[in-house]
Amino acid sequence: MEREQSRHSLRSRRRLVADLGSPAPALRRAQSVPAAGTAPPLPPLAVIVLNRLAFGPRPADIAAFNNLGPNDDARLTAWVDQQLNPGAITDPNADARIAAAGYVTLDKSRTELWDEHFVNAPDFSFRALPFEETERVTMLRMVYSRRQLLEVMTDFWHNHFNVYGRHGIVLPMMVHYDRDVIRGNVFGNFRQMLEDVGRSTAMLYYLDNYTSSNAGPNENYSRELFEIHAMGRENYLGVRQQNEVPTDGMGRPIGYVDADVYEATRCFTGWTVSNSSSDTTVGNTGAFYYRADWHDRFQKTVLGEFIPADQPALKDGEDVYDALAAHPGTGRYIAGKLCRRLIGENAPQSIIDQAAALFTAQAAAPDQLKQVVRTIILSDAFKNTWGGRVKRPTEIAAGTMRTTRANLPFRMGESDTSTLLGYLRDAGHRLFYWPAPDGYSDDKDDWMSATPRVGAWRVCNWLTDVTDDGGVHRMNVVGETPAGVRSANALADYWINRILGRPMTAASRQEVVEFMAAGRNPDLDLPLDTSETTEDRLRSMIGLIVLAPDFLWS
Repeated sequence: MEREQSRHSLRSRRRLVADLGSPAPALRRAQSVPAAGTAPPLPPLAVIVLNRLAFGPRPADIAAFNNLGPNDDARLTAWVDQQLNPGAITDPNADARIAAAGYVTLDKSRTELWDEHFVNAPDFSFRALPFEETERVTMLRMVYSRRQLLEVMTDFWHNHFNVYGRHGIVLPMMVHYDRDVIRGNVFGNFRQMLEDVGRSTAMLYYLDNYTSSNAGPNENYSRELFEIHAMGRENYLGVRQQNEVPTDGMGRPIGYVDADVYEATRCFTGWTVSNSSSDTTVGNTGAFYYRADWHDRFQKTVLGEFIPADQPALKDGEDVYDALAAHPGTGRYIAGKLCRRLIGENAPQSIIDQAAALFTAQAAAPDQLKQVVRTIILSDAFKNTWGGRVKRPTEIAAGTMRTTRANLPFRMGESDTSTLLGYLRDAGHRLFYWPAPDGYSDDKDDWMSATPRVGAWRVCNWLTDVTDDGGVHRMNVVGETPAGVRSANALADYWINRILGRPMTAASRQEVVEFMAAGRNPDLDLPLDTSETTEDRLRSMIGLIVLAPDFLWS
């Protein structure tokens, strides 16, 4: 009888997986996605914080947040100030998992990465190892680190300053780009970050500036510097003379034109990499290298700033970074992107303006980005907005692992880790795989289409079911369920609250209960500890909850 029930349950689960081309029927009627312009109900603040400023709550996180102060404002302020000081947060679980994973490239210097994984790499897999380990440790930190805001903002800046991780030179240098360039500036100064990105080996190759010389200037980097990294397309005024651009009250041009891009390109000529394969006189360290003989030494004008001829080494490019970082258009563009990520795509203009003004006023502050992020998070708009963005497939997978405390090692060569990354690739959201300079989108509509939704559902169903080499489930649903929780009603309520942090609608809850009860009285205890069929059904029930639209919002 037990064996027959098990086969029946397995067939049900297979049907569920097979049905993933459309939302699970049990939930589709009651939990249709709100129409455009219709926001879902506002959840408790802890749920907003832990789903938008983190990759989802682990079981004790909501209670810990609620113990931080007497009211929401005090709790939010305390949580944010903790997270904005990540070096003071102990992280033993993540540290132990990173040590156990046995990564071998994460502590190597830029020169060591270049020498060992590019110049002298014995094969392609060794060359790609720094990228592969960066991808895995990033996922590991998303799931297991306590420094969640650091991970969220690292993800944001990686997409803002996107490089394609599978690029031939980025592969060996990805550790340096992630550790020293992105993570090293997450809560620091934007001007510094802008230059660190521009000098990084990864960006110099990805956008071709390493080839740019007075004899053959290459505008790829300078174009993206203006359009994506600094001022954004919203401040692009097209093809016109620089002296035709209107100015603001401070005498600065209100936007940029093609001529600014061309002039900036001349400023960055000679910014290249120490690589003896192209010239034996420049060394072979993979570090940033300035070639004075390649630099266009004559005068230029960028954003109304006159740049005289024959300035000291690097000064022309540094002047461009100074002008871009101080321009109010950059403040508005970066503030708008930060508000879209931290609040949602319909963030009020008032908070964007407030963040932009602070960004510009604090342009020289070493903690400029920390100040701006804190201002956005502590705004009323942050607390009173929900559903302005949706989780992307990697965020859904990380959130599912966090809330269920799934155990995945993220080791090189470990098959389940590779399977997970393959699912995320198929869902269109594998980390560092976006080939274009604009990074993965944060627009809600881009992630509501069939491919990412179906891909995310497949990831979640795989996670509920996968076992390690010893046959132990990665998601220990029986061990994670309290001993006194055994009826269909109790199981549904426990896991709905644990995963969502709030109730479902009555109709949706009833669907979950009926699925778990499978025709039995929902108040009677189920044999969860002794029946594989019941355990199997609980896994499917958890899968249904994480597939629900309620889990999608952030």
